[in-house]
Amino acid sequence: MKTKQFKISEILQWQPQREIDPLKINELTIDGKYTYPFYGQATLNHGIISYETLTPDVLNNKDGKPTILIHSNNQNIVYLETPFYLKDGHGATSVLQSNMLNEKNALYIITCIKKVITKKFAYNDKATKIALKNTYIELPVTNTGKIDYSFMEERIRELEEERIRELEEERIRELSAYLSISGLDSYELNSSEKDTIKQFQDNKVKYKVYKLGEGNERLFDISSPKKRFNANTVTFGGRYPYVVRSSLNNGIRGYITQDECYLNPAKTISFGQDTATIFYQEKPYFTGDKIKVMSYRDCELNPELACYLLTVMRKAFQNFAWGQSSFNENVLKNMEISLPVDSNDNIYFPYLPRFIKAQEKLSIKGVVEWKDKIINTSKKCIQK
Repeated sequence: MKTKQFKISEILQWQPQREIDPLKINELTIDGKYTYPFYGQATLNHGIISYETLTPDVLNNKDGKPTILIHSNNQNIVYLETPFYLKDGHGATSVLQSNMLNEKNALYIITCIKKVITKKFAYNDKATKIALKNTYIELPVTNTGKIDYSFMEERIRELEEERIRELEEERIRELSAYLSISGLDSYELNSSEKDTIKQFQDNKVKYKVYKLGEGNERLFDISSPKKRFNANTVTFGGRYPYVVRSSLNNGIRGYITQDECYLNPAKTISFGQDTATIFYQEKPYFTGDKIKVMSYRDCELNPELACYLLTVMRKAFQNFAWGQSSFNENVLKNMEISLPVDSNDNIYFPYLPRFIKAQEKLSIKGVVEWKDKIINTSKKCIQK
């Protein structure tokens, strides 16, 4: 590929522009069928401040020609193909057009301009119109030395198609990772999971209220740890999780090694007093201050059952805030949650893991569909 240096003024022509004082928007607003973007020098949302319907005499680019805007203050560059309004900046925005310009080659040209002006200019050394007109950029040329617009368009298409392939490969990797982490082969619901979701959606699930740690039908045995370890006296870098009242990382502050007789049992729930932080601890663990250990009474906890219970418990805890001294062990024991039951009013254990698995699959399906939407939208943009 041959390249050649060109002044920006040799490839793009400066256009007259109409600028608006934002304080006069209301008096310029009219009733009309169309709204158009109102551009400023912001870097967010492509510089679009709002969409307005204003009097025709302040409208730029009425024919909707391919246009490039270069803002002198921040060197932000925008491509558009619509009429637009422009915020008053005392001529700080350059409005550029060319009969050869289209969406593809404009992206290439913008990249070449940005590569130069972001190094050449700064806020205190602005990219004024005079400075821009005399700025050189490097563009591909044909064998006869003319700007090779065809090459630029083809190169942009290649990059766009390459990005689509990357997105598709990324989708496959992410799906595989989500399924692997969840222990799933597919995100498609099986018949029992579909029935479970339908029961839930149709309000056909029977519930019963249980206290967390009080009474004969309590769900948990709630106890204090065998020993609490002060974070200021332990040495981190050991073998077992050290659980505190943090809401981060499953409550695990780090890993320590202490006398194993003080380990709390695996497959229990750690509850942080005052903070109401609750986490399923799959492995044996040591604790810090104000941690309670919640052991499920009816069976051994597994990740699915724990996930269901934790979700319902967190919903019950949502009226409590960090540091509320009223949220003590007695309050915890008397907290009530509702769980699905069978026809005999016993907790319907088969329902709980099925519901969680179904939710996991639906979540993965939602991510996959969102990714597909991004890919399909990208493809449509490329095909324009």
